[in-house]
Amino acid sequence: MQNSPVSALIADPYGTYAELREAAPVHRITGPDGRPAWLVTRYEDVRRALADPRLSLDRRNATPGNYAGFALPPALDANLLNMDPPDHTRIRRLVVKAFTPGRVDKLREPVRRIADELLDAIEAEGRTDLLASYADPLPITVICDLLGVPQDRRPDFRAWTDALITPDPARPELTKEAVGNLMRFFTGLIASKRATPGDDLLSDLIAVRDGDGGEGADRLSEDELSSLAFLILFAGYENTVHLIANAVLALLDHPVLMDSLRANPAGLGTAVEEFMRWDGPAALAIRRFPLENVEIGGVTVPAGETVLLSLAAANRDPHHFSEPDRLDMNRDRSGHLALGHGIHYCLGAPLARMETETALAALLERLPGLTLDVAREELAWRPSIRARGLISLPVRW
Repeated sequence: MQNSPVSALIADPYGTYAELREAAPVHRITGPDGRPAWLVTRYEDVRRALADPRLSLDRRNATPGNYAGFALPPALDANLLNMDPPDHTRIRRLVVKAFTPGRVDKLREPVRRIADELLDAIEAEGRTDLLASYADPLPITVICDLLGVPQDRRPDFRAWTDALITPDPARPELTKEAVGNLMRFFTGLIASKRATPGDDLLSDLIAVRDGDGGEGADRLSEDELSSLAFLILFAGYENTVHLIANAVLALLDHPVLMDSLRANPAGLGTAVEEFMRWDGPAALAIRRFPLENVEIGGVTVPAGETVLLSLAAANRDPHHFSEPDRLDMNRDRSGHLALGHGIHYCLGAPLARMETETALAALLERLPGLTLDVAREELAWRPSIRARGLISLPVRW
């Protein structure tokens, strides 16, 4: 399907991806930026490409004029989503220990406390926009607490991330303003932590940046430090918001399952994996650029051109998952790609899983009779082919 309209991927992503996947494994499309890209839709091809070292994340390997993603200043751009080994390996090694399953499990109690505080504020009202009052503030509170972001610096962050993820074509200046605000925010935050270190991840990273780790120790440049803080806050927040909200919507669409999990919350860990496969927060992986001509699904993609790997299409590929459009708690969902695969597998995956499981457990326990407060067809999705997230989620109980 040549030049498949981006609007179709927004309006009906799973139906459109099913058509594309059936027609061919790889399609030449026109992306949201108006530039050509290669879209990969089948599970085996996507999984293989995610781990292929010939597909670079570094935009400097894009053919000049071929890619027009939003530009970030060096203080935000030297991050893991724009980086290949060995730099990617060095930086990931410095931060991965903060997100091990063991360390994340110690955060379960504080996350539940945050969830209960948010529910305390809305429980008596009987209705709310659950995205604005719960799915949104919970992850931002968790990740800001982890990084040590002061309370008075948090309110503007959502607006800035929105401007980057779903830019308004009519007002491109808002994206530029958001980038400037984010750069000033992280520069100021690092300066504050450097002057007065705290018991938080950012202070630890600053110590790695400034300290004497001995000969051969892994180090961060100043741009890498601020870029890493930006990535942890940005990615650790945004994707989890949509993972929680999409999971709640899945439960609202499947009330028998909701009742089952309310009665048996021990099943939530399994459920979260299926929610990620069925309707995950990232429809596309971060773009790649071949370092050489690469064959994907029998198609030769020239070096330097943009490759888009569809996680959403891969996770509903009937050649890998039986009846993939059905939400099924008993299926074998091993190998789902919602959080990536290979060396770029989501760094914060254990935290995202735990936050979602905890958020759902609190919600099912505290809000009996939870149901949509609008007609299902009135729900609106973000106008993005990359992020799969609701604009709002009105509910009552």
